[in-house]
Amino acid sequence: MPFVRIDAVQGKPADYLKTVGEVVYEAMRQTLNVPENDRFQVMAEHPAERLIIDKSYLGIQRTGDCVFIQVTLNEGRSVEMKRAFYKTVADGLHERLQQRREDVFISLVEVKKENWSFGNGEAQYA
Repeated sequence: MPFVRIDAVQGKPADYLKTVGEVVYEAMRQTLNVPENDRFQVMAEHPAERLIIDKSYLGIQRTGDCVFIQVTLNEGRSVEMKRAFYKTVADGLHERLQQRREDVFISLVEVKKENWSFGNGEAQYA
């Protein structure tokens, strides 16, 4: 049950965030063994002055066009799976939106299964 937050600068075309969400979902299905229809995403646009982006951290040259993707998911994926996910997302965004790979920032937050409630006030995975 991944929960995805996507944050980007305001002013993108209307379907930009929708396409980012599709790329992320497809990458999770391909690389992280996420089941079909397990798609929960929140997308937000922000004024440029509300996104603080270091232009050269770790030697990566970023622009103000950076997109932030945070995925909360069950713990247990291997480093290889995570690397494949990062690459698949960056490549997919580059191919479909001409997004610079340097401007794709991804963070994974791993949690235990009992930390989810899908509704009804129940812990379905506990």
